Amino acid sequence: MSDPRNVAHQKKVTQEKHHQNTKPAAKPRAEKRQNQSVELAPTAPGAENAKQAQAADLEKSLAVLAKLKDLEFHARANVETLAQLSLTIEEELKQREFAETIGAIYSAEEAFHSKIAAFIETYQAKCEGIQKPA
Repeated sequence: MSDPRNVAHQKKVTQEKHHQNTKPAAKPRAEKRQNQSVELAPTAPGAENAKQAQAADLEKSLAVLAKLKDLEFHARANVETLAQLSLTIEEELKQREFAETIGAIYSAEEAFHSKIAAFIETYQAKCEGIQKPA
């Protein structure tokens, strides 16, 4: 005699194949036309859609602001680290030939930090403007 599990499995496979092969019954034409007219009716975007879009924009903007603040934090840490390295190279190691190069890197990082901090202030004001109702 065959295993009942195999018989049950075969029955399930047969039912699934039969289910896949059957097509849903066709709708009468009048019903199709009624559904089409309902589906084709334009929906006016209401205040609800505008509020949802504004909330989504605010959420994305706040995520960008958080990333910018993280970037600014790391830039500030880089400036501090470069200042320490510059002192080490110039004063402790007396490697004057590298002092100009590390000074240029420090200046570039300081300029980046200043620009990103100013941009964060502007972007944060924009986010606060989005939060307030128009």
